[in-house]
Amino acid sequence: MMVEHGPPRTPSAFARTGSIFRREFCSYFATPLAAVFLVMFVAMAALLAFQAGGLYTRGQADLRAFFQWQPWLALFFMPALGMRLWADERRSGSIELLLTLPLTTRDLVLGKFLAAWSFSLVALGLTTPLWITLSWLGSPDHGMTLAGYIASALLFASLLSVTTCISACTRNAVVAFVIGVAACFVLLLTGFPVVLDFFAQWAPHWVSESVAAMSAMVHFNAMTRGVFDARDVLYSVSVTLAFLWINIIVIAWKGSR
Repeated sequence: MMVEHGPPRTPSAFARTGSIFRREFCSYFATPLAAVFLVMFVAMAALLAFQAGGLYTRGQADLRAFFQWQPWLALFFMPALGMRLWADERRSGSIELLLTLPLTTRDLVLGKFLAAWSFSLVALGLTTPLWITLSWLGSPDHGMTLAGYIASALLFASLLSVTTCISACTRNAVVAFVIGVAACFVLLLTGFPVVLDFFAQWAPHWVSESVAAMSAMVHFNAMTRGVFDARDVLYSVSVTLAFLWINIIVIAWKGSR
């Protein structure tokens, strides 16, 4: 009896993205740089929370001081994490090999981004002993603390997508880092009172509100207070998807040249 074999099955988009994700995520732990990044992130987060934020001296069992420093940690750590994703591929010429694989540009961009974001979530997860310590010392609001961690994860995704998009535009990882920090700073700065007051002096009220709505800081602070508005979550998702879409266009355009 003869068995007929059909054409080979084409891997699904999920499988293709997953293969890139596993390759990139495992590569972070292939060198000591991963340990250095994780230790520095956790150490800086704890130092800022306990020293600058006065976690013990305030006499309150909450992580408000910890979360108020998360945007400033992310301002430097997310560009540091995303600056090499595409810049090194372009500098070494390996991007040409990647684009010849049976993968779409979307698979490559999503796989690399999800790997970097997952690594940042590992770093964030390593700070949970602070939560456990506070639970032992007092009775923190666990719902608000969980909201702060979710807000941090969404903020990381937004800033990381900005940096990976910039990394796709240059061959120099240092340039990608500097421009990434500047772009992320602008994304945070638009919600500061000094910026809003500047627009309030000459522009209609709706302009100031629109500028504030573009700030990652405004939406992050709202979520860390335990107020989960759909607009705050939608903002982070929209910013992330928008820059990933631009990233796909840039990689496709660079690859066709």
